[in-house]
Amino acid sequence: MALTRTFAAGREQCFQQIERLTNSHSLRGSESLCKLLRYLGEHSLAHPPSTVKEYQIATEVFGRSAEFDPQADSTVRVQAGRLRVKLAEYYASEGTDDPILVEVPKGSYVLSFSVRTPAVSVARGTAPLRLEDRRRPAVVAANRGWAAAVVALSVLLAAALVTCAALLATRGKAQVTKQSAPVVYRIFWNRFVAGPADPWVIFSNGAFVGRPETGMRYFRPDSDANTVILDHYTGVGEVLAVHELDRVFLLLNRQLRVKRGTLFSLDDAKNNDLIFVGSPAENLTLLEIPGTQEFVFRRLDSGPRKGDLGIANVHPQPGEPAMFLASPSGQLTTEDYAVIGLVPGLDPVRSVLILAGTTTMGTQAAAEYVSREDSLTELLRRLGVSRPGDLKPFEALLHVKVTHGVPVMTDLVALRKGSN
Repeated sequence: MALTRTFAAGREQCFQQIERLTNSHSLRGSESLCKLLRYLGEHSLAHPPSTVKEYQIATEVFGRSAEFDPQADSTVRVQAGRLRVKLAEYYASEGTDDPILVEVPKGSYVLSFSVRTPAVSVARGTAPLRLEDRRRPAVVAANRGWAAAVVALSVLLAAALVTCAALLATRGKAQVTKQSAPVVYRIFWNRFVAGPADPWVIFSNGAFVGRPETGMRYFRPDSDANTVILDHYTGVGEVLAVHELDRVFLLLNRQLRVKRGTLFSLDDAKNNDLIFVGSPAENLTLLEIPGTQEFVFRRLDSGPRKGDLGIANVHPQPGEPAMFLASPSGQLTTEDYAVIGLVPGLDPVRSVLILAGTTTMGTQAAAEYVSREDSLTELLRRLGVSRPGDLKPFEALLHVKVTHGVPVMTDLVALRKGSN
């Protein structure tokens, strides 16, 4: 562990910095990364000379079995890479003034802590009264009015300088934020930031019946026609997805408008670029507008998994199954599938992006996939896109590994390119 000598005894400050990081805008949306950061921090501060093995992290943080093979499973390396990126983002934006720098050196799973020297500010004030000045009371009295005026003008000037400095600093930070957006962000999100209006994010909120304190279930049109519908609930994954998208658009100096699916109208769909978060099973507005054509959400109507939601592979390629199914309902979710689909809107000049999993965890993974530099780089490479404006409609299928309700690893397993 790299601790500067001037900070060798500051373990408590190190723990405080880790808590500040996990509660930051950059990191608090990813439970898996926060869990990894806390684990590495506790180990680094409790056992400074030792290192952490990849096997330890896989089994103790991400719930992998004792048979974990780091050669076959890159979860730890991927998550450590993501953590490095998030720490860099934090210190380039909201953590610019933090006194402690936390890093994960490449090739290591031990945190390093170092002190960041704050800029020294020079306090300006009046010079101390000299002895010879005390012997001239008449002169002092005669110039008292001038001195007061000078002091007042000095205060005003100082205030003006401080105000200008604050404005310049704010402007500078805004410019840094704008420049800090990775190139792949600007390429992928060009359709949604180039227009005059901010895009809408439409998150799913399925229809339920019952009461929270006694139990709820999904609304059934055939048997619940006269039952009060609760349509103000959504999943954890949808919430974290909106958070991730907001972070990306902040880097791109744009804002998002957010609305739940049941309040969305077709007029909104005609006049805006849209980002749908959640599957058509809950985000019912998706059923009323053009959606994905290659990877389509369907419920099984027969067989041992009747009623389970899957993703139909309309035109399977060699070696691909006709249906992608997550963990069976009623069992612990360990895997999911999700779709990322960019399709034309009702108005062809508008764009619609669909981020949806068969469970809320898959939806979260889809949003994180288009919000991370490394995964976006891979997606754009597979699509053959290198410049803003070149991205055409496409549909991508993701396989998501889930541990303790958190998506920990996401792979792009199938891709279809559009023609327009």
